[in-house]
Amino acid sequence: MDTRISKLANTIVNYSVSLQKGEKVLIQCFGTDGTPLVKEVVKAVYKAGALPFVETKLVTVQREIMLGSTEEQIKLLAKNDAEMMSQMDAYIGIRGDNNPSELSDVPSEKQAMYQRLYFKPVHSEIRVPHTKWSVMQYPTPSMAQAANTSHDAFTDFYFKVCNLDYSKLSKEMSKLVNLMQSTDKVRLIGPNTDLSFSIKGIPAINCDGKYNIPDGEVYTAPVKDSANGKISFNTQSQFQGYTYENICFELKDGKIINATANNTEKINHVLNTDEGARFIGEFAIGTNPYIHHPMKNTLFDEKIAGSIHFTPGNAYDVAFNGNKSAIHWDLVLIQTPEYGGGEMYFDNVLVRKDGKFIIDELLGLNPENF
Repeated sequence: MDTRISKLANTIVNYSVSLQKGEKVLIQCFGTDGTPLVKEVVKAVYKAGALPFVETKLVTVQREIMLGSTEEQIKLLAKNDAEMMSQMDAYIGIRGDNNPSELSDVPSEKQAMYQRLYFKPVHSEIRVPHTKWSVMQYPTPSMAQAANTSHDAFTDFYFKVCNLDYSKLSKEMSKLVNLMQSTDKVRLIGPNTDLSFSIKGIPAINCDGKYNIPDGEVYTAPVKDSANGKISFNTQSQFQGYTYENICFELKDGKIINATANNTEKINHVLNTDEGARFIGEFAIGTNPYIHHPMKNTLFDEKIAGSIHFTPGNAYDVAFNGNKSAIHWDLVLIQTPEYGGGEMYFDNVLVRKDGKFIIDELLGLNPENF
């Protein structure tokens, strides 16, 4: 047995969700490739004196269900799963499905209905605010392919990234948290990007392996009506099974008033899911020292050192700006020289240039100093 798997399982159970004796945890595995990690997680849960409940979900089957789904059906499914989720103290999600595009041909209206009637009540309203949760992906051949590398090489990279010293990273990120807590105006400049917004009064959250693995970001949210300007994202983003490219938003008073992409009609359909989908629920800064290039996988891409992500849709309760939506879509802009460079200002002070922090208290977050 690969000892790296058991190490990761112990990190998830004892650090990420910090399970205590007698607590109940729902472990959901999407696909079958993640089974080795699920088994080690179950062992670690029992060792902690907690109670595991396991569900295996096949995305190929989920596609068939969604294609013919009705509102009554999805509401009943959500009611049953919400009851289960409400009894849990923790949630662990492990994605090991081999085709991230499996849902790409599910009609947009079915996707939106599922987000609104299932994901929102079960996950956005119960799991995220009321459980200790951690979500990760298992290294599948499809992930290696998306990263343009061999499966063995990607697996080595995966465990290096996921098993990093989160306590050390947390200490360095706490300095960024403190700076963001005292910041009002943020300005982002780069190719086809000049965007300003306020984060005044919104908490900044240190993401140090407690929710996602891999981790490494500090997030907050813009004051809901404060964002003005344009932002162009330079990474691909897979959402509801479809791969979006060349996404560009124009915002006025916090609202996305113009959105274009490789499929402009489709992206606007997503942004029309509900009223909150055209406002921003999260602004975050990626800090993982081992992730430098996108791989069409949000859990990894949003942690890229030298990146930011800007999120249409629902705001997290711990950094709440008043925006609610069935959508929460992290879109990534990398500002390192290889991806066009860029600048980030806090209250008119340049704090990061071309992906590298340039002020003394944040130098420890640059990869070469970790």
